[in-house]
Amino acid sequence: MNYGFVKVAAAVPNIQVADCIYNITQMEKMMRKAADKGVQIIVFPELSVTGYTCLDLFQQDLLLNSAENALLQLAENTADLPLLAFVGAPLRTDNKLINAAIAIQEGKILGVVPKTYLPNYKEFQEKRWFTSANDLDNDFVEIGDHFYPLQKQMIIIANDVAVGVEICEDLWMPVPPSSELAMLGANIIVNLSASNELIGKHAYRKQLVAQQSARCICGYVYASSGFGESTTDLVFSGSALIAENGVILAESKRFSLDEQLIISDIDVEYLYHDRLVSTSFSEGCLAKDTDRGFELEFILPEYRKETANMLSRTIDPHPFTPEGAALRERCEEIFQIQTAGLAKRIVHAHAKTAVVGISGGLDSTLALLVTVMTFDLLKIPRNRIIGITMPGFGTTGRTYRNAVSLIHSLGVTFREISIKEACMQHFQDIHHDANLHDVTYENSQARERTQILMDVANKENGLVIGTGDLSELALGWATYNGDHMSMYGVNGSIPKTLVKYLVEWVAHNRVDEDSKETLLDILDTPISPELIPADEQGNIKQKTEDLVGPYELHDFFLYHFIRFGATPAKIYYLAQEAFRGAYSDETIKKWLYTFFRRFFQQQFKRSCLPDGPKVGSISLSPRGDWRMPSDAAATLWLKEIEKL
Repeated sequence: MNYGFVKVAAAVPNIQVADCIYNITQMEKMMRKAADKGVQIIVFPELSVTGYTCLDLFQQDLLLNSAENALLQLAENTADLPLLAFVGAPLRTDNKLINAAIAIQEGKILGVVPKTYLPNYKEFQEKRWFTSANDLDNDFVEIGDHFYPLQKQMIIIANDVAVGVEICEDLWMPVPPSSELAMLGANIIVNLSASNELIGKHAYRKQLVAQQSARCICGYVYASSGFGESTTDLVFSGSALIAENGVILAESKRFSLDEQLIISDIDVEYLYHDRLVSTSFSEGCLAKDTDRGFELEFILPEYRKETANMLSRTIDPHPFTPEGAALRERCEEIFQIQTAGLAKRIVHAHAKTAVVGISGGLDSTLALLVTVMTFDLLKIPRNRIIGITMPGFGTTGRTYRNAVSLIHSLGVTFREISIKEACMQHFQDIHHDANLHDVTYENSQARERTQILMDVANKENGLVIGTGDLSELALGWATYNGDHMSMYGVNGSIPKTLVKYLVEWVAHNRVDEDSKETLLDILDTPISPELIPADEQGNIKQKTEDLVGPYELHDFFLYHFIRFGATPAKIYYLAQEAFRGAYSDETIKKWLYTFFRRFFQQQFKRSCLPDGPKVGSISLSPRGDWRMPSDAAATLWLKEIEKL
């Protein structure tokens, strides 16, 4: 395996307050259950050995002695388990009591982290019993007959995995310990917590975990006390969360009477990539003369053979397109970005009109919709937009009718300029056989259309609005200085898989019934540049996805390659997980090879892109996210694919 994944778990055991032996018995069972599932790091709640709500029992030697003995027994009982476990217990040191997180692996106690921020307000009164990490003088704590490292800035390291620890209230501070731990190199933060429930508190707690994982560019494993902890005035729901860089990967069922064990995989490779790319992260790291923290080593368990290729997280096959309400919100926000960008350009250029080539396909439809919304925003009449349909040798009746209908129903000025005669004259001029349907035949049509649009824009004092999308730019599926060029490319950051959702959103939310009917038919039309004559039945013969591969695969490849710098081998593995049952391994490998071959070959087209708004986390503009030499070799990437 493991392509940078670390399998982690947050555990909420059933406990009995002040019954240490019962509690470690339940914890051991959960550790074994987690180990059977290939978990490498497991986190239990705060003070899980005794229970959090012992109150003044924490001042009883019998309880403290029992907790210490139980802790040692838990370590001994789990000596055969390779996973790294974090458990909570009260420990004595120098006549002080600490609320501690203890790291255990293979029967050994590795180190102890004391809680820094002790809540002492409302229902909390921890300062009555415990001492803050800031008030400790010693660096070791005695447990049984041995001394173990005691550090508030402890990082436990194995290869590229670095684990930092904070406890409950620590997370709620303006500058949590995890922020400093992340700057010191920790890429997974574990939090042992006992957070009681109040109305609205869970939503805020969940936001804290997600946001802190985003600020620290880390994985975050949070385990809070459950049903057995509830006592007297407090109720605990068993909230467990696993987050990665702002995204909640797994969440427990709250208020369950049963134990909870949530498992997911944190991708430390992707976290490392984001930290590397985000130069401000390294600039924010602590100064060289600052205490560098305390480091311990642990052995990251290998996945057992039977769990080696089983991810506990879902790999989204369509990373550009969220679902449900999030997709609707995304669509609306994207249109706002596109229209704001185009509006600024129109105002700055003092343009009197906008010129859009309308083919009856998805991309030109989206560009026209953005232009219409922009003119509405600027309170400019829609008839100042010129929609031009330019029938060619491959134009079908269906796309032609949709182009004409959409232009008219949206109230845009309609023009029709056939390119057939101009292209035939051009073929004669360059001595090209019109019956030879090669790249010259196709690109001549694309460039003729672009020339028409540019010249009309010059004549009417307007701007040519580009239609090409992000997926086409990645594959170079555009005619250089043809549809590749415009005066402002509104779709340049929109992947093909998202284009259809944007058009569909407009169909259902922003247009009249006639326009809606046309848009829905456009959505149902095969994707094609229509540069080759139709078949005998007048249907589209040249289907893009038959030639370059499914766009949902290419968008998936693009996302992981650009967003995270993933290798072809990792992308292949993730695609197998994401598209299991939809595409065979051979199909994925074939189109992965095509993607990288074309991506490297076609960089020269991306090196001279027109301006266009950056919309999402990925852009291929040479002025934005992606600067690449046009002559870079794809050898390394293609050879890795060949070995898959």
